[in-house]
Amino acid sequence: MKYKSTEQVMKIIKNKEQIRNFGVIAHVDHGKTTMSDSLLANSGIIAPSAAGTALALDSMKQEQERGITIVQANITLHFTKDDKEYVINMIDTPGHVDFSGRVIRSLRAIDGAVVVCDAVEGIMTQTETVTRMALEELVRPVLFINKIDRLIKELRLTPERMQETLATVVSNFNQLIDIYADPEYKEKWKVSIQDGSVTFGSAKDRWAFNIDTMKDKGISFKDVIAAYQEGGDLNALVEKAPLADAILGMVVKHHPPPHVAQKYRIPKIWKGDLDSDIGKSILNCDEKGPVVMMVVNMALDPAAGPVAIGRLFSGTIKDGQTINIIDTKREGRIQSVNFFMGNQREQVGELEAGNIPALLGLTEARAGQTLSTVKGIHLFEGVKYVSEPVVHMAIEPKHPKDLPKLVEVLRRLTIEDPNLVVKINEESGETIIAGMGVLHLDIATTLIKENKVEIVTSEPLINYRETVKGSCEPIMSKSPNRHNKIFMKVEPLEPEIAEMIRTGELGDMKDKKEIAKILREKGWDADIAKNVMMFDPRGNVMINGTKGVQFIQESSDSILTGFEDVMKEGPLAKEQMRNCKFTFTHFVPHEDPAHRGLSQLGPASRRACMGATLMAQTALLEPVLGIEVRIPQDLVGNVASVLSGKRGKVLDMQQKGVVSIVIGEVPASETFDLSQILRGQTAGKAMWNTHFKAWSEVPKSLQTQVITDLRKRKGLAPDPPGINEFIDKD
Repeated sequence: MKYKSTEQVMKIIKNKEQIRNFGVIAHVDHGKTTMSDSLLANSGIIAPSAAGTALALDSMKQEQERGITIVQANITLHFTKDDKEYVINMIDTPGHVDFSGRVIRSLRAIDGAVVVCDAVEGIMTQTETVTRMALEELVRPVLFINKIDRLIKELRLTPERMQETLATVVSNFNQLIDIYADPEYKEKWKVSIQDGSVTFGSAKDRWAFNIDTMKDKGISFKDVIAAYQEGGDLNALVEKAPLADAILGMVVKHHPPPHVAQKYRIPKIWKGDLDSDIGKSILNCDEKGPVVMMVVNMALDPAAGPVAIGRLFSGTIKDGQTINIIDTKREGRIQSVNFFMGNQREQVGELEAGNIPALLGLTEARAGQTLSTVKGIHLFEGVKYVSEPVVHMAIEPKHPKDLPKLVEVLRRLTIEDPNLVVKINEESGETIIAGMGVLHLDIATTLIKENKVEIVTSEPLINYRETVKGSCEPIMSKSPNRHNKIFMKVEPLEPEIAEMIRTGELGDMKDKKEIAKILREKGWDADIAKNVMMFDPRGNVMINGTKGVQFIQESSDSILTGFEDVMKEGPLAKEQMRNCKFTFTHFVPHEDPAHRGLSQLGPASRRACMGATLMAQTALLEPVLGIEVRIPQDLVGNVASVLSGKRGKVLDMQQKGVVSIVIGEVPASETFDLSQILRGQTAGKAMWNTHFKAWSEVPKSLQTQVITDLRKRKGLAPDPPGINEFIDKD
């Protein structure tokens, strides 16, 4: 069915006062997509009878089968309140933590968020994570407490007890705002039942109300309880208090229009010059200014190719326009400007600042990039991902003739999901895919199969890391021709600095003064801070500690290749190194340039880094996952024993209504059969999810075995090399 009011929408969309951009965020399984369905039904996009079961926004077959949202979906809704019409751009985001990268990007495009929360379970860890992300992006949250019917049917609460329970959820949510919001919004953005920024309802049953609709329609909690009792009329409640009126009414009242939001959000997310013409245009959401847009999501349309969806912060974007992809210094031409009405894409010709356009024709664009009609503008601040890929598997096509097809499918998958990493192992020719967790890879391989490519996969394997635990005195290595000497030492790098390198805050070596200033503020000695040679993106650094040595400028590239090689493949098991601070202390080069080229200095530097690493006690690190299990109270002991049997531990226990929540951690290498074991031990009653938490040292008792297995798998000799292989005495 065609969306009924594209023409109406295009009329209103010119007036920014009448636009709202909001997203739906929550813990997995708290009912976001079901709520979104009701909003679609209200706008005539899907049949009301299907709302809550259609899961219209979960357009991937995977999403419908698993009952979880994986990709964020965009829709434009038309809503009227007090005789005033509004255009509401909505993004439904995933709640499952393997997909939190997508949530963060979506937040960039919106100004307000409806946080959905289960009335019985209250505020869960993932609710806290997504609310924190929203507040960091200056996205204003309001609260929808869903599944009120559970309080009546499962817990059989009286109206008084019900109000107490709900008041607790509201105050817990406000505590999050107190902790994570910027100082000036801590009070302003707290939600309250009195001002209508909290809505209660049941998305599944399609009713909801807040203080405003209560006054309008004269509804109270007694009516809700009556509707669920024998002989109660649920349909009458749905007619009297439709969910869309309460939710969209709350959005229109509490979320800012785009030109208001950009005034306070832009200084936080765009670090360019706000006094320049472009800066003013973005701040004021000026449709007459130059085009500035950030791509937050790439979708693939089987017929039309990649669709770049994002927030237009300034200017008017039109069919046929030529635009610069600032990140890659390339140009692209926009074939057509569209917006999404549910899963239908509507062609509109042009859209003005403050909207969320979907552009066809930009095949080179990727999520997170900045588009503009002006070359060389400042990029939007990079989106920081919460975790890094920790599980990988090898895949190959069952029939060799399908290889080109597999490559194409993988290319499309990585366009849509930048958190999925695909690399080809040059030595073995294997294709490796790496993801955030076992579920992430499971979904990726299912999507490949749905694209009619039969594949053979290896067991999922864990990514390990290597690091140094201590420091060492400078050691010396010679080049293969014995004519050059390199002296190197290493020590652990402060975790905070390593993290800044990984997120890119300390990256590009263009501005040495700026880098030295940051490092001095973090307590580094001024001499060391100004002599950084290179930041390795895995969270390592190389410092030039030489004094008055000749030929160092022209030799530094060769020396850094050796350092990079070791950072990619450490000495223990050829896993990536992290959190290492190398200092190149002295250099005795040969006079003749022919004897100190890359072929001589590269190996010497590699050997020096390897030797120093082994001297300073290398350790193998494994990824540890945080785990949260929801189960009936009598099964807590079973879950605790499953975790301890998997080298895990229980960190906290919480009681939420009839549900117990066990919060713990478990090494990723122990999670492959976790679902079968947990199901077996809890008769299928456990609901659980995991997220990457930290890298931690593999226990001494297991370290040798794990290293041997890793080396065997990579076709290496079973024992790691000894220090003497790398150090030259003189």
